[in-house]
Amino acid sequence: MTLERNWAGTHTFAAPRIVNATSIDEVRALVAEAARTGTRVRALGTRHSFTDLADSEGTLITVLDIPADPVFDEAAGSVTIGAGTRYGIAAAWLAERGLAFHNMGSLPHISIGGAIATGTHGSGNDNGILSSAVSGLEYVDATGELVHVRRGDPGFDGLVVGLGAYGIVVRVTVDVQPAYRVRQDVYRDVPWDAVLADFEGVTGGAYSVSIFTNWLGDTVEQIWWKTRLAAGNDELPVVPESWLGVQRDSLAAGNLVETDPDNLTLQGGVPGDWWERLPHFRLESTPSNGDEIQTEYFIDRADGPAAITALRALGDRIAPLLLVTELRTAAPDKLWLSGAYHREMLAVHFTWRNLPEEVRAVLPAIEEALAPFGARPHWGKLNLLTAERIAEVVPRLADARDLFEELDPDGTFSNAHLERIGVRLPR
Repeated sequence: MTLERNWAGTHTFAAPRIVNATSIDEVRALVAEAARTGTRVRALGTRHSFTDLADSEGTLITVLDIPADPVFDEAAGSVTIGAGTRYGIAAAWLAERGLAFHNMGSLPHISIGGAIATGTHGSGNDNGILSSAVSGLEYVDATGELVHVRRGDPGFDGLVVGLGAYGIVVRVTVDVQPAYRVRQDVYRDVPWDAVLADFEGVTGGAYSVSIFTNWLGDTVEQIWWKTRLAAGNDELPVVPESWLGVQRDSLAAGNLVETDPDNLTLQGGVPGDWWERLPHFRLESTPSNGDEIQTEYFIDRADGPAAITALRALGDRIAPLLLVTELRTAAPDKLWLSGAYHREMLAVHFTWRNLPEEVRAVLPAIEEALAPFGARPHWGKLNLLTAERIAEVVPRLADARDLFEELDPDGTFSNAHLERIGVRLPR
């Protein structure tokens, strides 16, 4: 049997059976079969998780080959689309119709269903994570029935960032808005002292801001500004030539995560359509470095300067293993398992070299440094937080677990990972 791995090759799936479903009815039949035989089943997306989160001792079902069949509801301002559709594909469809998502993650390669289920976020002080735009879900439940839920329904806020723990989401309804354009600019070697002195102002300097660092030295390697423009209007906004003591860089970023610069969307201040600028990487390119491990933690943005100071003290241990760290922000939301639940969020992301043992050895020090700030984990990325610690920092974890147990009492959609971190009860 050919070994199946995640896209970065850092996890080999143990599931004995993987089915590429081509219709919702096929998903329903597979889940009904699992229910009859008492076996387990899990949804598998674009394989962007770095742990066994999406694995199963039973059957893995992908919905990537189910037709996207996008439907725009003009009155509701939303589009309903197949959950297996990649964000970049959906974005291109929207753009052709003068529509847009409010935000996108750094990779347009990931599926909509997988991204929202794990709380993928994008960036921007005033931008909610990608899941915050979800207004409806269609999922196959533990009996094989198709269930429709909408924003405002009981428990809906617990289902959106749902980790595949209660069913297989096959279609998603997402809020959309009129298309817009985005300009990207880079500032290099910005002094840390200046960044930390006005952290809120720095992260709020543009529609979407990313701070890249290797944790060494007195300066930040790069800060990316993504400035929003009106649709059809390339009139340049006020983007300062000099900011925090450095000059704006007119060149592309280059050497981000040691990738080919042509893989990046950055175009040196030249405005472009939202879907070609908000992600960091081009849809037709290698996603990120492609040979890496990722870790990410979420804290309150107000704690950002103190947390960053604590991590800079570990720079000598972090840097040799690191490709890059990216700092991004998001607006608060009410989704139970979101990293931004009731919190103005700062995301501290590590893209590591593919050195599993060495990375695991440094994570305890990082997690200890972030512990005073109630750091929550990204569900799809490597961390060492215990179930007890996760329960302390994720306020609605028990409510989510109760909801999942009610919807799937036999644990059809559970797995060892969900039970290990306390999202599902042990069986």
